[in-house]
Amino acid sequence: MELPRTGKLGFGLMRLPKKGEAIDVEQVAEMADRFLESGFNYFDTAWAYPGSEEAIRKALVERHPRESFLLASKNAAWLKCTSPAEAKAQLDVSLERSGAGYFDFYLLHNLGEGRTRTFDDWKLWDWALEQREAGRIRHLGFSFHAGADELEAILEAHPEAEFVQLQINYADWESPSIQSRRCLEVARAHGKPVIVMEPVKGGLLAVPPADVAAVLEAAEPGASCASWAVRFAADCEGVYTVLSGMSDRAQMEDNLRTMRGFAGLTAAQREALRKARETLEAHPMVPCTSCDYCAKACPADVGISGTFAALNVLEVYGDRKKAEGELAWNVDGAGRKRAVACLRCGACEKVCPQHIAIREVLARAAAAFG
Repeated sequence: MELPRTGKLGFGLMRLPKKGEAIDVEQVAEMADRFLESGFNYFDTAWAYPGSEEAIRKALVERHPRESFLLASKNAAWLKCTSPAEAKAQLDVSLERSGAGYFDFYLLHNLGEGRTRTFDDWKLWDWALEQREAGRIRHLGFSFHAGADELEAILEAHPEAEFVQLQINYADWESPSIQSRRCLEVARAHGKPVIVMEPVKGGLLAVPPADVAAVLEAAEPGASCASWAVRFAADCEGVYTVLSGMSDRAQMEDNLRTMRGFAGLTAAQREALRKARETLEAHPMVPCTSCDYCAKACPADVGISGTFAALNVLEVYGDRKKAEGELAWNVDGAGRKRAVACLRCGACEKVCPQHIAIREVLARAAAAFG
């Protein structure tokens, strides 16, 4: 089934502007108007994004003809659901919140690791196909946060997926844990269009380390670092659209300047991005591949790989808020202990394929995060 035509820029609705603690619906409406009048039409929300579906109803759905935009939402069956019925009800809730009538794109949200099994065991793929047949969704796919081998297995098991949403950015292009390049190659081998998420790596590539920013500034004075990151993703073969979680009008305008009429990167621009990536990779990082052999051996159940991901964010990018978010998601959210629980027994180091001095790094993380 062919996907509808859209531009190379999509409006991600997870990090919407706030007025106090509430989403600033008036500003979202202005941004939605600007986005549409600039020739773009893809909007991406989710059941799990607090307030997002309600905000886009007021800012977009109630103000523009339904056929003038494409709206995506997602089903997070693994989140706070105890039965298939509860998981299926997420679609009902999303349709009610958004007032959209149907979703042009519906994604099984955040497959990978143990989350994948929930969708299979509860036969949610079959259910989603029934929803497509009923017209409540138009196109079915999934978003994915794990390695290329697991992506291969999912696509082999579920050829009914029409597209896949992947984390693609130049920082993670050769990452041994996120595997942006390898995941993109797997999706392309299966003929699946790719929707890109996290092209700016949660905002980290908007303000990269100074030496990385200097490489990009020298290549194109005045261009924002974020614009380089978005263009890198949009330039990749097989990409359907690139989502950017725009949080204010300035980010919207920067993206529109970057992507209106975008026809691909030049050889010189690709070379600048290659140099930027090499410069970034030269920063000392914990060389963890998230194989989690250490976690299986740890008697204290410390979330080792998640802790290392958070420490890399803190030490390389200097972004404590983002690092704390990594900890909350990958350690606390996974039911694991933080670094302070380390017993210093060394069991983890005996099984680490990367020969990381895990106890030393955990001590550093404990000092950094408490």
